[in-house]
Formats: sequence, C-alpha cells, structure tokens
Amino acid sequence: MRPDNRTPEQLRPVTIQREFMPQAEGSALIQVGDTHVICTASVEERVPPWLRGKGQGWVTAEYAMLPRATGERTQREVTRGKATGRTQEIQRLIGRSLRAIIDLKGLGERTIWVDCDVIRADGGTRTASVTGAYVALADAVRHLMDKGRIKKNPLRDYLAAVSAGIVNGDHVLDLSYAEDSVAQVDMNFVMTGTGEMVEIQGTAEDTPFPREGLTRMIDLASNGIAELVDHQRKVLDGFLP
Repeated sequence: MRPDNRTPEQLRPVTIQREFMPQAEGSALIQVGDTHVICTASVEERVPPWLRGKGQGWVTAEYAMLPRATGERTQREVTRGKATGRTQEIQRLIGRSLRAIIDLKGLGERTIWVDCDVIRADGGTRTASVTGAYVALADAVRHLMDKGRIKKNPLRDYLAAVSAGIVNGDHVLDLSYAEDSVAQVDMNFVMTGTGEMVEIQGTAEDTPFPREGLTRMIDLASNGIAELVDHQRKVLDGFLP
C-alpha cells in the first residue's frame, strides 16, 4: 500500500468549488488531497500588442506558491526580483494547455488571464492547477456568453492533468510529495476530456525505464484524467456535453 493507503491506480480525494473568488469572472478552489490551489480567470478587453487587429483573443497564465504552502517558508518571488525557472515553466504549461482547447478567434480580441495560487502543497501542484484553471476559464467564458459579449462557446473540450510515476518499482497514479520525492520516474500528463494528449512531461530520476513502463503510466493517467473530467463536468453543470 502507498503512504496514504491508496491503491496504485487511485486518485487522492478531489473536490472543486466554483465561484470561490466572486470578484473574478471565473474562479475555483481545487483540492487534490493536501494540495489546494485557488484558480481565477480575469477578462481583459484587449490583447497583447502582437495580436492587435488579428481578430483573435489570448489566454495566458500566472502561477505562484504562498510562502507557507510547504513545510518550510519559501521567499516570495517578488522580493527576489523575478520568477524562478520552475515558476515560469509551470505557468507556461498552464497557458499552453488551456490554449489547446479553446478557439481563440471565437474568443474575440480579449485576453483571459488565469492565475493559479497554491495555498497548500503536497505534490502535483502543476497538475491540480491545470485542472482547476480549466474550471475557472469555463466560468469566465460562461460570463462572456451571459453578457452577450460572445455568442458561441469557444471551448472545444474539457482539460485536466495528473501525475503518474514509478515508486519503489510500482507504477502509481497521482503522486503525493512523499512519493514524488523518492520516485524513480515522475511524469505529468495533460489530456482532453476525449482522451487526446496535450502535453507529457517526464524524466527518469534514478535509472532508465522500459517503454512498457511508459505505456502503463499513460493508461493510469488516462483513467485518472477521465475521473477528473467527471468532477469538472459535474461542477460545471454540463457547460460542455
């Protein structure tokens, strides 16, 4: 059994609370075990300079972790003067992933900023951020449609993310920090609700692993993401079929 008594193919308990930040056009608090992330989506009626006049919108993301989201305090990045490489990597991942499932032309010439703030971290903060960010983005799109600012839903599919890896020789889904920190292989998968791949990030932390191991992790991730999408579908009241 795993440290938290889960089976290898079992997700940590997942809850998603919509409209957690009522000031934002879209928001969600996602809890995946002891990893908690606040995601907000803010609409801005303009696009970056390089997109002006091109008849399409933009979706981008920022990511941050509170100083005591972990066991020891980490310094706020704003006091360092710039974001760390890890932060830049994660926020680019979130932005790329969201842009993969939205029709930017259908969004019109506006930007949706998605902010993911980790308030409690126990592994899988980037994957929880992607999953929660989608819910916040969907509600921001719903807001635009309700206000008549766009006529057609530009979202093409659901989107979620989960980790899978090899820990003590076992292939497991949704690694907590206790597992992540000792994993022989750690991978992150972003997929659509219809099971298509958006992005795979992974590395062998200890020793190389066979191709069959990748297949097993893809199967674990596919099943986990299907379960996460079911959570999204329920909390969004069927906004997409």
